[in-house]
Order: sequence, then C-alpha cells, then structure tokens
Amino acid sequence: MRGSVMDQEFQVQEICESIIVTCNDAGEELDDDGKPRRTGNKWTASAHIITAIIGSGVLSLAWSMAQLGWIIGVGTLLSFSCITYYTSALLADCYRCPNSLTGKRNYTYKDSVRSYLGENMHKACGFVQCIFLSGSTIGYTITASISMVAIRESNCYHKQGHEASCKYSSNWYILGVGIAEIFVSQIPNFHKLSWLSMVAALMSFTYASIGLALAFTKVISGEGGRTSLTGTEIGLDLTKTDKIWSMFRAIGDMAFACAYSPILIEIQDTLRSSPPENKVMKKANGIAVLTSTSFYLMCGCFGYAAFGNNAPGNLLTGFGFYEPFWLIDLANLCIVVHLLGAYQISFDRYYPSLYSAQSRHGSEQSGPNPNL
Repeated sequence: MRGSVMDQEFQVQEICESIIVTCNDAGEELDDDGKPRRTGNKWTASAHIITAIIGSGVLSLAWSMAQLGWIIGVGTLLSFSCITYYTSALLADCYRCPNSLTGKRNYTYKDSVRSYLGENMHKACGFVQCIFLSGSTIGYTITASISMVAIRESNCYHKQGHEASCKYSSNWYILGVGIAEIFVSQIPNFHKLSWLSMVAALMSFTYASIGLALAFTKVISGEGGRTSLTGTEIGLDLTKTDKIWSMFRAIGDMAFACAYSPILIEIQDTLRSSPPENKVMKKANGIAVLTSTSFYLMCGCFGYAAFGNNAPGNLLTGFGFYEPFWLIDLANLCIVVHLLGAYQISFDRYYPSLYSAQSRHGSEQSGPNPNL
C-alpha cells in the first residue's frame, strides 16, 4: 500500500515537472520546482556566508587568544574551521533528496532535516534553530547599539581626553536599531538580498581590516603587550577556576564564530540550477571558510600581540585604541551597517515559517467560513 502511494507521489511529481518544463519552453523564467529562476552563484553564496559569520566577534578573538595562548588558541581556531568546512560540505549534499543532484529541493534547514531524519527530528532541530537564530539576532541588535555608543564615546574621549568619564546608555540605540530592522525586513524576497550581502561583506572586511591595521601598527611600533604560549597566567588577579572558565568561554566564542550551518540550506537555495547546487555550494564554502579563517587568525594573533594578556573584549568598542578617532568611528559605523545586513541574512528565511504558523493559528481561531 505504501509503495503504491509513493508511486503515485512520484507520478504527480513527474507530471508537475513536465508542466514546469512546458512553461519554461513557453518563455517563463521558472526553475524545476515552479519558483522564479534562481540566479545565485558561488560568489553571491560566499558573500552571504561571510556576511553571516564574519561579525564583530572577530574583534574579540584577541581576548580569546589571550585566554588560550598561542598554541591552544591557534590550534582551536584552525580545528573549528576544518570542522566547519567538512560539516558544511556534508550539509550541501542534503539540499536535494533523495539524490543530491536530481532529487526534490529542500528549501530550508528544517526541510532537509525532515527529509533525511524524519518528523520528530524536524521539530527538535527546528526548535534549536529558532533559539540559535533568535539569540544571534538579539546579539546583532545589542552589538550594533554598542558600536553606535562607541562612536559617541570616541568623540567624547577625543575632545575631553582619555581620562574623561564618557559613558552613555545604549537603550535608545537598541530601540533605533530594532526600528531600522523592521524597515529593512520589508525586502520581499531573500533572493533579492545579494546586494545587501555584498555591502555587508564589504563592511565586515573594512572594520576587520581597520582593527587589524591598528593592531599591526601597535606591534611594529614596539608597543606590543606581553604574550605567552599558555595565555593569561594564574596568580593574584586570576584564580585557577577563573582561568578554566575563561578558557571554555574563549573556545565557545571561537566555535560560534565559525558556525553557519543553520542558514546554509537557505543560502544554497539561492543558487542557479546549473552547475549542480551542491558542487557550487562546496566551492562557496571553501571560499568563505578560507577567507574568514584568514581574517580570524590575523585579527586574533595581531590583536593578542598588540595587547598581550590584557587584550580587551573588543578592539574597537573596548577602547584598546583611542586614535585616530575618526578611523575608530568609521570602523564602528561599518559594524552597524554590517550587522543590519547580517540580521536580515540570518533571520529572513525564518519569517515565512512565522507567517504560516500565524495564519494557521488565525484560521483555527476563526473556524470554517460559513459562506464556503
């Protein structure tokens, strides 16, 4: 019985595909699933990935390196990058099911989980994904507001001196960022966000490069801090318990900085059908992981070399640097623009799920339409 039902489903799918092909022959720009033709390539996909993973957290890697030291710090970062590339390559083959080249498309991460692992795992992973994305977007909002406050504080320090009390609340800035996200979220189609990813990726390169350049300048000027192979040392100011806690936190920061699996399938769904999406996505993964790892290593290592074991939590907002103030302002402005884009890239494909759930809830509340 189950086999006959599956045969009927495959027949229906073949009929739908033949209709779609006929429509394409008639000149309509549709893909094999009847949706508007996708136009993404490895460069747009890698831009989406870079936008999502190279966040302002790259500026805190100097602190992570200070907790772990040269050996464990560099080794941990390289290990997580390799794990990320390997797992993302596996996940790229899950975009279509059951065949990775000709199978049915999975439009979201949750769809892929359902196709391969079943309904129960679909619900469990969907719940975890929702928490992950919600936490990420909240972090984006708070971090963007901190960078906006940092611009105001940088100007204050420049005018009144580095010893001045320049502390401001970020509450109104958080509200402003949230309102801005509401307007940006009105972009109707994830496939139309390529330009936003390009801009956001450019911003991430800009502020990361500024942080890297300032740290490099500090190192070559001979003002670098004291470093060690094992990082911060246990003593009067650091207990053994605090050291262990800081190490685990640093490892978690590095792992989080490399992860983007919850949005990989959504990004892959923007790619054109030919060449095969999984092969293009693997190339995009390689470009993005290589680029992000290079920036992570440079920012983390040069930041650690510049400040030593006293590295701040953020090179640009923790005021490891005060001058040139206009360059600090520019870098923080780039962080704000980048996080506005990263918010949308990370959460845009989750909006349809929320809308459909709200629609189902509304239909259940209103009941059947008596006029039908």
